[in-house]
Amino acid sequence: MLAAAGAAIAQLGPRFTLADVAARAGVSAGSVVHRFGSKHGLLVALFDAAIEAARSPTAAGEAADPVAAIRNETVNQAAPLDDPEAAANNLAQLGADLADETLRTRLAELHAAVEARLESLLIRAVDTGELPGAPPAPVAARVLAALVNGTTLRWSAAPVGGLRARLLADLDAVLAGWARPETSA
Repeated sequence: MLAAAGAAIAQLGPRFTLADVAARAGVSAGSVVHRFGSKHGLLVALFDAAIEAARSPTAAGEAADPVAAIRNETVNQAAPLDDPEAAANNLAQLGADLADETLRTRLAELHAAVEARLESLLIRAVDTGELPGAPPAPVAARVLAALVNGTTLRWSAAPVGGLRARLLADLDAVLAGWARPETSA
């Protein structure tokens, strides 16, 4: 049902209903209501699932090359948004979510989980000498998360090319700078 909810949001944005989710899941609307209680309950469950997924190691993040893992993790996060309409609808839903204190709190938890995952990968990259010019890992993780979020938002407004290609170009520009050792003036 959560996958069906994601599909409904991608197609309809905040206009989606529990009936839309039920139709996509092939179940009755009553089943969705019974499971989640309300649209709000469904959105909380979606956030909880996303937070759990962000906290779980992935095959992309376990790659031997930590820089490749950073690239894969960040691009994989944005993969569901690599369609202009889906990106716009998800961002519209995000706007509605931000108006709700519970969902805003869940969003903050999701961002923290994503940044923690990036931080662990950045520590590996610095330890292996691949990113000697990177700022401290917590700062670098925030920068990369902000880059992904900002690039996604900007691309959603003017979707030229694919989102993943755009993210990789932006991400590679930052990582290339961090790959050079700091020089003293």
